[in-house]
Amino acid sequence: MLRILFIGDICGRPGRRCLEALLPKLKAELVPDLIIGNAENAAGGNGLTREVAGELFSLGLDVLTTGNHVWDKAEILEFIDTDPRIIRPANYPQGTPGKGWTTVKAADGVAVGVLNLAGRVFMADLDCPFQVADQSLLKLRELTPVILVDFHAEATSEKQALAWYLDGRCTAIFGTHTHVQTADSRILPGGTAYITDTGMTGPRDSVIGVRSDLVIERFRKQMPVRFEPAKGPAILNAVWVDIDHKGSAVKMEAVWREETG
Repeated sequence: MLRILFIGDICGRPGRRCLEALLPKLKAELVPDLIIGNAENAAGGNGLTREVAGELFSLGLDVLTTGNHVWDKAEILEFIDTDPRIIRPANYPQGTPGKGWTTVKAADGVAVGVLNLAGRVFMADLDCPFQVADQSLLKLRELTPVILVDFHAEATSEKQALAWYLDGRCTAIFGTHTHVQTADSRILPGGTAYITDTGMTGPRDSVIGVRSDLVIERFRKQMPVRFEPAKGPAILNAVWVDIDHKGSAVKMEAVWREETG
């Protein structure tokens, strides 16, 4: 049996601080064989830097996925092609820096494929995630039966549609992007684990990680506002999945932890 821990969107310094405080105990409790986290907002609330990526790897993360904010720190262009542990949505156009999937060995030596996709509803008009998933899975299934998908998308309907489309062809689909953990984690009939949104690891008293007063001002006045990560206690949102030797999910549970003190 293989156990995977997937950590929801890590938001800025509060999210990294929360990981540092809570992840050791969570690892001792769950004993995961592999840890994946979405890190597109890990540096200052938008984007990813080499330093922050190194910090997350030092905390025990094995693979970092991203999303629509992957390019917000231009520095990522210097290293995304050199570190196979960092991936961006596979449905960016051909020739975009980085790659959309990777394989990594879990703690017990089992090869695990990780695929990153981005939605198109209320987001950028990228290549079709359904078609790119078909193409990517053909390649990944030649390497391993254990395939995990981070689907970074806004619309619940698009996430659910992709889950049903891929049911039985991948091991798990972790929704990301909306930063609010949903209460629908389940195993679909074909053996694919699914949750619409894993949630976020970041400031608890916020609007999806951002200072609430800044977001309220933006909504009220419809004027540009520079967003900043909120301060105060943080939460860690994640899900864990148990996987059998055939690459099918057998159990999935959501995780919610809060900082104390």
